[in-house]
Amino acid sequence: MTKLLTLAAMIALPTVAAVAQAPMAAPTYVTKAGAGDQYEIQSSRLLLASTKDAKLRSFATMMVTDHTKSTADVKAAAMRAGLHPAPPKLDAMGTKNVAALRATTGTARDRLYIEQQKAAHQRALALHQTYAQAGTAAPLKTVAASIAPVVQTHITELSTM
Repeated sequence: MTKLLTLAAMIALPTVAAVAQAPMAAPTYVTKAGAGDQYEIQSSRLLLASTKDAKLRSFATMMVTDHTKSTADVKAAAMRAGLHPAPPKLDAMGTKNVAALRATTGTARDRLYIEQQKAAHQRALALHQTYAQAGTAAPLKTVAASIAPVVQTHITELSTM
């Protein structure tokens, strides 16, 4: 029985890998990018209302500026690709993370913000790099390729906090 299950898993593995490599649809990319930006903007504004840490204030201000720009860039590229995206909104994870930040205060909020930012930026980097390489709409591939290095800069900055 174990050999049969192992054989079935080995046969299914290439199928799973092929599904994982399937190109992301343009509307999906736009939605995910917008949700990520909304998390960055909302969480950073929340932090700016409370943190006393000057370095963190500077980083959060950069997040609001850079992610507002990336939202506008993705929207413009989506329009060039013939899409008419809805205004971006938080996804379930972003909603949960912002709620967790609201429920935390002081330096504990600062620490939670940094932890969340590290994870969110890893997800954002993967999203933009993947779409830049294998996306389905040329204008969005171009904008994804231009956003990825900005996200990498954010990751580098976070590594110093």
